[in-house]
Amino acid sequence: MVRPYVVLNAAMTLDGKIATVAGDRRISCDADLDRTHKLRAGVDAVMIGVGTVLADDPSLTVRRTRGKNPIKIVIDSEAKTPLSARVLRGPAKTIVATTTRAPKKKIEKLRSGGTKLITCGSKKVDLKELLKKLGARGVRKLLLEGGSTLNWGMLEQELVDEVRVAISPRIVGGEAARTLVGGAGFRRVPHGIKLKLQSARRVGTDLLLIYKVKR
Repeated sequence: MVRPYVVLNAAMTLDGKIATVAGDRRISCDADLDRTHKLRAGVDAVMIGVGTVLADDPSLTVRRTRGKNPIKIVIDSEAKTPLSARVLRGPAKTIVATTTRAPKKKIEKLRSGGTKLITCGSKKVDLKELLKKLGARGVRKLLLEGGSTLNWGMLEQELVDEVRVAISPRIVGGEAARTLVGGAGFRRVPHGIKLKLQSARRVGTDLLLIYKVKR
């Protein structure tokens, strides 16, 4: 089964931060928020990690434009998603991707609340296997709105096809502030993910860069 086409979408400051040291993630200007919601309306599913759920409690709905709400997918190896999380509510269904090591009681609580679950992997969610299963369920285009850890996992495993980054004209600094991509990282520049610029344009006060991932 062919995996979905994956678009990584994010907003970051000029110094590459997707959040401040205090966890403030309000980086996009209003025009870029409109763009993001239009992008959501044009995909089958939107994916985030449980860290984003716990930090921001997003709803992942389409509110700033007309269109359908995509399926919401949460990468959650230990089933930490609270039953009160906004991502579990709303008109679109939610899928929590977890592992065999997730506590059974937490799994049962999520399932009893109407959440769909997909088990992929034993210690960490097997992202490649998950995308295959999503493809089998009819997901053709997926929007990745991950934090730095999930972004790294998807990029490192060559599961991202396109990158869209809105750069805010701000510098926030902070060694502990999250960057666009975290994880182990590549040791040498030539080993990094290669991109080809497709377009660059202003969106409100931000600069939107769109790249295709080179294979």
